[in-house]
Amino acid sequence: MTTNPHGRKTQGTAPAAGLIPVVAPARPNKAARNVLRKLVQGEAPPTAPMNIVDRLAGSPYANFTIQVGKAEESARKTIDFALRLAETMFRYGAGALEVETSIIAVTAALGLRNIEVDITNQSVVINYAPRDAVPITLLRVVRSWTNNYAGLVEVHELVTDVVSGGVSRDEAYRRLDVIVKKPKPFPRWVVSVAEAVFAAAVVGVIGGTGFGMAVSFVTILLAGQLARVLGRWRVPDFFITAISSFIVTVVAVLCFMFKVPLSPSIVVAGGILLMLPSGRLVSAVQDAINGFPVTAAGRFLSAFLTFGAIVAGISVALVTSALLGMDRLNVAEPITGSLPLAVALVLIAVATVAICIAEQTARRLVVPTTAVALAGYLVYHFGMAIGLGGRFAPAVAAIVIGILARVVALRLGAPQLVVAVPSVIFLLVGLSIFRAMFVMTLTPEDSVTGAVGIFNALIVILAVAAGVVLGDNMARPFTRSDGQKDRRRNRRR
Repeated sequence: MTTNPHGRKTQGTAPAAGLIPVVAPARPNKAARNVLRKLVQGEAPPTAPMNIVDRLAGSPYANFTIQVGKAEESARKTIDFALRLAETMFRYGAGALEVETSIIAVTAALGLRNIEVDITNQSVVINYAPRDAVPITLLRVVRSWTNNYAGLVEVHELVTDVVSGGVSRDEAYRRLDVIVKKPKPFPRWVVSVAEAVFAAAVVGVIGGTGFGMAVSFVTILLAGQLARVLGRWRVPDFFITAISSFIVTVVAVLCFMFKVPLSPSIVVAGGILLMLPSGRLVSAVQDAINGFPVTAAGRFLSAFLTFGAIVAGISVALVTSALLGMDRLNVAEPITGSLPLAVALVLIAVATVAICIAEQTARRLVVPTTAVALAGYLVYHFGMAIGLGGRFAPAVAAIVIGILARVVALRLGAPQLVVAVPSVIFLLVGLSIFRAMFVMTLTPEDSVTGAVGIFNALIVILAVAAGVVLGDNMARPFTRSDGQKDRRRNRRR
């Protein structure tokens, strides 16, 4: 028994004389240890798999309602519905991320967990593997595409209703059948005229005269009708694009033969504007950024095959004209022109309305999409004016478009890409790639210049696509209040 300095008696053996007393180690601080563990390990184990429902974070379907019922017994029907939904969205032009989040939200809302989704460029695979049960794996291949943004908006509304718990699976099946069979908002002849109007308006923006706009209008009408005839004959898209670009170049050659005061590059640029896969390139980069490299690679390959078809058709026309004794035309020269800002804004508005009609956008979204495009063009115009350059100014404009597109689209009950894609068309990222590929094809001595041009164009495309995705993510705090209201309204049942 020993006495401590405070006079309290403690049990133990007194240290021997001349030896240093042994002090008992201090008890570790549990709170400090927990904080240190969190700093080192994080909230979850570093190797734990990600829950697939976590993919819905930040999407419009983050607050879903689970419909409790005999989900396991009807799993096959639920997966069939999800696959048909995904196929419809792909056919109407949705991106891979939009399709994946819709599948996850619908299956989770209808009571199915343990779902895995695999999406490629034209196929969707859903695997359902519950414990102690036979797994189900179904595949759906998308073999056709069509422009139908209005249908995509209705599909988005259907998914939202299913996720909120207000629509059963059978009712969702019926509504999807109605959407698929519903006619598009604009007839075919209106779409043909809108495509020609779009080309004419953009020719005016890039520096063409009124006569050049008229020639572009007629050329697009001619090429569009020929493309539709070839499409009914089941001719592959590659050859349809090549033949259409051949016709456009023949028009340019005829204008040159008859001394028409019009630049051949204006005629060709106006004729191939709608053939350029600018939107597909932007979508490919977005898929790559969002974590779908296989889908992005497929879209990149498809886009560059389209560029190859355009260059092939133009090259054949130019070589044929040279064999007939005509001078070789330079159809890839840069087009420079400056318009007053007010005139440019009018032409941009006309072009955006036209491309919305060509994409079969819902009528209620045409005016908001045009407003977003005008805002983006103003940012691009003033960015170029203050010296941001041809690479950074499009990126800043794309960020603004991404923010506004998400806010406007969610307010109107539509997916973001329905507003964002038509709004970035005015950046014309496809023209620079076309010029670079044309230089590499017909002028081998300038192949280095063409390669540098392709590299610069890809940088701009990456900047535009990344800007749209970044703007979409930046706008999430502004749209979170709607999600919180949905969370209060939705109840698990």
